[in-house]
Amino acid sequence: MFIMKLLKRLLILSVIFLAVIFIAGCFVARNMSRKALPDYRQDIALEGLRGEVTVLRNDHAVPVVIAGSEEDLYRAVGYVMAQDRLWQMDLLRRATTGRLSEIFGEDLIETDLLLRSLRIPEKSEQILSGSDENIVNALTAFSDGVNQFIEHNGDRLPPEFRILRYSPEKWEPAHSVNLTGYMAWDLNMGWSSEVILYKLSRELDEEKFRELIPDLDMQTRYIYPEFQAFSDIHSALIEPSAKLRELGLEVFSGSNSWAVSGEKSTTGKPIFANDMHLGFMAPGIWYRMHHIIEGDLNVTGVVLPGQPFVVAGHNERIAWGMTNVMLDDIDFYLETVNPDNPRQYRFMGEWKDMETVAQTIKTGRNTGVEKELLFTHRGPVISRFKELEETAISMRWLGNEFSNELRGVYLLNRAGNWDDFREAASNFISVSQNINYADVDGNIGLQTAAGIPVREGKGELVRSGEDDTYDWRGLVPFEELPFAYNPPSGFVVSANNRTIGDDYPHHISHWFDISARFDRIREMLMEKERLSVEDFKTIQVDKKSKLAERMLPGLFNELREMPRPTRNERQALEMLREWDMVYRPESPEALIFEKFYNQFLENLLLEEMGEELYREFIGNKILVRSFISEVWTRRESAWLAGDRSFTGPGSFRDVVQKSFYETIEWLELNHGAIPGRWAWGDVHRLTIEHPMGSVRVLDWLFRFNRDTWSPGGSFHTVNPYAYNYEDPFRVNHGASQRHVYSAADWDESWSVIPTGTSGVPASDYYLDQSAISVSGEYLPDLFSTGAVENSARYRMKFIPAGLAGE
Repeated sequence: MFIMKLLKRLLILSVIFLAVIFIAGCFVARNMSRKALPDYRQDIALEGLRGEVTVLRNDHAVPVVIAGSEEDLYRAVGYVMAQDRLWQMDLLRRATTGRLSEIFGEDLIETDLLLRSLRIPEKSEQILSGSDENIVNALTAFSDGVNQFIEHNGDRLPPEFRILRYSPEKWEPAHSVNLTGYMAWDLNMGWSSEVILYKLSRELDEEKFRELIPDLDMQTRYIYPEFQAFSDIHSALIEPSAKLRELGLEVFSGSNSWAVSGEKSTTGKPIFANDMHLGFMAPGIWYRMHHIIEGDLNVTGVVLPGQPFVVAGHNERIAWGMTNVMLDDIDFYLETVNPDNPRQYRFMGEWKDMETVAQTIKTGRNTGVEKELLFTHRGPVISRFKELEETAISMRWLGNEFSNELRGVYLLNRAGNWDDFREAASNFISVSQNINYADVDGNIGLQTAAGIPVREGKGELVRSGEDDTYDWRGLVPFEELPFAYNPPSGFVVSANNRTIGDDYPHHISHWFDISARFDRIREMLMEKERLSVEDFKTIQVDKKSKLAERMLPGLFNELREMPRPTRNERQALEMLREWDMVYRPESPEALIFEKFYNQFLENLLLEEMGEELYREFIGNKILVRSFISEVWTRRESAWLAGDRSFTGPGSFRDVVQKSFYETIEWLELNHGAIPGRWAWGDVHRLTIEHPMGSVRVLDWLFRFNRDTWSPGGSFHTVNPYAYNYEDPFRVNHGASQRHVYSAADWDESWSVIPTGTSGVPASDYYLDQSAISVSGEYLPDLFSTGAVENSARYRMKFIPAGLAGE
């Protein structure tokens, strides 16, 4: 009896002890998180200011920074941005310099080594040394603002620093420039395409392999259908890179952008829209800001955390936005290594020494791992990062070419007309974009701004590196790049599809997206003679699928003679016949079609490729989409062998029917026996995740991750809630911002981001725009001084330090 009472007491004490620990942990976590919250109404003294700077914030804490000079503006911008996004800035900075292992441990060693092989900091130093004085001064002031925030708030920094037990280092101008290099890397198209194709070429017969390379002859929807070159229209396993995706650092994907002229708008002036499709993460990749220098600058839009300039937005005169060109900006070379000296490679009949660079990668406060990187005259030897260590493959990357996109963005912020805009766009080389344009004078345009390599062949395969046959011969001059200015159609559209037709003399890429989004945007733009701002918002959140529209007639044809269809197979087919092809969350038809699409892909490729190569191949969305599109259009393929058993690929009809049977079987098993109750939103789910939200205890204590939504849409709808094929159907990227601008009255503009202004999880503005964005709604994007003043919820001032006590 005594023992039982003792055990009971011990149990009670243990429960009490755990409860105390739990409560204490909650208190510490809450205190740690809330200490990082800034007071948006508190005036702050800053060293280096020449005059007072006012910061206004609206109901969603979007900052409007009003200053009297450029240096004062950007010093305040640095401080304000650090208030909201300091840890994210530091995380991006670590990615650009290959220092993630220091805070996350040895799992990131190979990722750090890959990032260091890109030599981003070396290029940044070249850019800084050759930049205009006003840009260097702006970056210096911005850095000083960030550093003053760190100095003022040493014990009130975001909780991630405390959790990971480190402090931020001083911010330097080069760190801001580094982010441009990281954007260039994240936008590249060759890294995930060309090496997997090389691996497959060693396993497949020639005919099957060739069908995996997108056929440009089947991509006939062009961004510039009317452009003629040289015309005078112008008035003048988990590989290292996958770790970046896990941290939310692999963010750039596709985009939509379009504009209509005043003749095609209800306002009599252009209307402009842009939504860049990037990875979803918390904090979001964009930070909304409005910069004002009285009498000199008035620009609003989105800023990349860690850089001071507006990347996409509008000023008083022009609006601009961006979509990825999908440029083939990487070439790979199979090097012949000297059997007597593995640090030499054959070039032009001679053995040349590789450059060897020693690297020390820290994995904690006192530990370091010694590694080395090898470089040829083309760039880094990257075989180890692609699990091809028995070969030596080097990489030529456009990001290592000299360019100054930061200058381009600085000039875009200040551009007043089409000529200014093109001058700014000419600085975009490593970060290759189609940049859309509209202005208050009624003009619209679109400019390809990219460094297109002049090369032998089309660069889609790993080439021999033994001589200079496949080395680049320079870049296509800016004057020869495609553009459109006030086209007869009255609108311009870009959606990552093929840039231009075969008449263009330079090869741009094989890696364009299918034209489903582009075609749907054009279709809606042509449905009305004149469009309004509300029409633009409707277009931007549209979820009707042109892909489904194209594929369903073929599906119906191949299923006409299904042998002994079940009741659910017949019902599912009838539902698809009646479907309006809109991807609503409650739609059973969307789920049926999307599962069929993935099942068809698997049945075509998995058996022949094998599990490992198949998983790597489907990690490249462009290769997958192009392959399916081409097979579906042709109805024949080397991957469809009619003499094979039904358990593997057979005729086109065999594979279609097999995939449909398996789709219905999977749906019955996972979603029940009643097709009317199947719903796309049951599997197509979005949770915006923080890099540290995968640790359950931390997520529970700090609420890094928040709600889960069923947003509808898919990768092929204009509103693109997309997923990776290797993890269907979990949403991981889509519109990272939506802007609709009215050049007739900038105050009639609308914007939203899928996260929020603040990166501090305890903030009311951490993910406060998520539900608004997912529901297809917008927030007013006010611009005029009076409107901004009237909407201000918070007001504070930065005061020159010498005047703070007066």
